[in-house]
Amino acid sequence: MTNPKINTDHLNETTLSSESIFNGKIIHVERDTIQLEDKSQAFREVVRHPGGVCILAVTDQEEILLVKQFRYPHQTVTTEIPAGKLEYGEDPETCGKRELLEECGCTANSFTYLGNLFPTPAYCSEVIHIYLAKDLVFSKQSLDSDEFLDVERMPFGTAFEKVLENQFPDAKTQIAILKYAAMKNQAS
Repeated sequence: MTNPKINTDHLNETTLSSESIFNGKIIHVERDTIQLEDKSQAFREVVRHPGGVCILAVTDQEEILLVKQFRYPHQTVTTEIPAGKLEYGEDPETCGKRELLEECGCTANSFTYLGNLFPTPAYCSEVIHIYLAKDLVFSKQSLDSDEFLDVERMPFGTAFEKVLENQFPDAKTQIAILKYAAMKNQAS
């Protein structure tokens, strides 16, 4: 038995006006006046972001490649899967392949799209595209001039346990690892 489709049209919000309040190198912030379903008005502050790509790179030995880097907003070094910012209008797969080479010094003969995620849907337009990279070919890392990170290999099982133990607070890393675990589980 299928569930009938629930109509959610009444939840839509209509933009009445938009004001730019910040234009930076990466993000832009807008303050919008909107109309709610009851015809009242409210405000929304929206961070406009070009989006990003993350890559779960898995070696032939079922190790995943992780990067350790300082994340300024949280004032800590995090462990994450390789990722990068899209340029406006850039193809996500092209970006993902570039970032994998830059950060980890490798390419992948198998590059599979796993979907996307909205990391902060309440106030940011960012969409992160997730890829699985396998059959890796290693060459040389080529970081951006302002990018400093260490690459680490970790057995997939260990990484999965660390997600469950909340040792990887980065959402894209958690989601990619959990998706891959579900794929492996379905295949067995």
